[in-house]
Amino acid sequence: MSHFPKPFFKKARGVWYVEINRKQVNLGPDKEEAFRQYHQLMGKPREQAVSPESLVAIIDAFLDWTQKNRAPDTYEWYRQRLQRFVTKYPEMRVSALKPFHVEQWVDEFDVAQTTRRNYFRSIKRCLIWARRQGRIDCDPLEGLDVPGAERKDVYVPPDEFEQLMTFVPDPRFRDLLVTTYQTGCRPQESLRVISSYVDLKNARWVFPSQKSKGKKSPRIIYLNDKAFSITQRLLETSSAGELFRNNRERPWSTEAVNCVFDRIQTRMGKAALKSEGKEPSEKEIAKFIKTLSPTKTEKGVERDKRPAELREEAKKKLFKRMASKVAPRYSLYALRHSWATNALKRGVDPLTVALLMGHKDPSMLARVYQHLSHSPDHMRDQARRATND
Repeated sequence: MSHFPKPFFKKARGVWYVEINRKQVNLGPDKEEAFRQYHQLMGKPREQAVSPESLVAIIDAFLDWTQKNRAPDTYEWYRQRLQRFVTKYPEMRVSALKPFHVEQWVDEFDVAQTTRRNYFRSIKRCLIWARRQGRIDCDPLEGLDVPGAERKDVYVPPDEFEQLMTFVPDPRFRDLLVTTYQTGCRPQESLRVISSYVDLKNARWVFPSQKSKGKKSPRIIYLNDKAFSITQRLLETSSAGELFRNNRERPWSTEAVNCVFDRIQTRMGKAALKSEGKEPSEKEIAKFIKTLSPTKTEKGVERDKRPAELREEAKKKLFKRMASKVAPRYSLYALRHSWATNALKRGVDPLTVALLMGHKDPSMLARVYQHLSHSPDHMRDQARRATND
């Protein structure tokens, strides 16, 4: 009896698939939409159901390769973006793909410049890989221009870092921030360091070659007294697995870290607004109420929101928006770059700073010097040192 294909769900991908002609067809993450596409495919002749030029097949092959040959975070980075592209163009053939398709896809998202750039990069990199692998004869996106990234030079001087920490009540997150600020490690290093990588004798973390960036040589992160103390304490409570964990004893994920930074930004902004006595005006509240849902569900029963409820909801959401605009948005990378800036200002030579950061080429520090150029006292002191006998 011949096999009749049925949709199945891949937990690792979070996506529905169906196998036709020994090829797995990506049906997307939404079950209802996946079965709609499935029935549509079943209505076609078997030989036409999966095109050898299917863009979905190329993307799936690229993701399989990425999952086997790149870090888990890298795979997830591509998976999230390319799945959205597949959802937009589920039946696209490689021969039909044009740069304007990518433009139209990205234009659907109201995102920052750097995020927009990353969407372009994800699909462009996929097609470059397919061309190099010989899966396609030519790259249809070769002429696609990728927009430049938006610079976000957030330097956090020591006094500002201490102020930031007053808005971080979670001691576990404080450990992560302090260690990053005191070592200059990459976010993927602090989030992925495990007990077996810790060398207490030499006060350092040692990532094996296969777990380091570039996978060519071990990555060594040296710990100062504060970072060493935190590492030592965490080892006592976690003898195996990742060192840095949240209050649920789960390793910090990139998404969770970003959410905490968002809350910190809101918390700082609200404090600044309250100290200045600022809040949304009645006119702004009345206008915003029109954008809210007029109903809510309580215990399974839908009811109309009372005017006071709508006003309070609008006021809270507007106040939160205002708060996010008056406070800086921090990140682990900002703390890493701030470590480099602080080290250079304290007189550590650029070659040593580059090596401690894990760079192979000191020229990678060029963007760090941008922070220094905005410090008149430092630049004036360096100018004097350059000419003093």
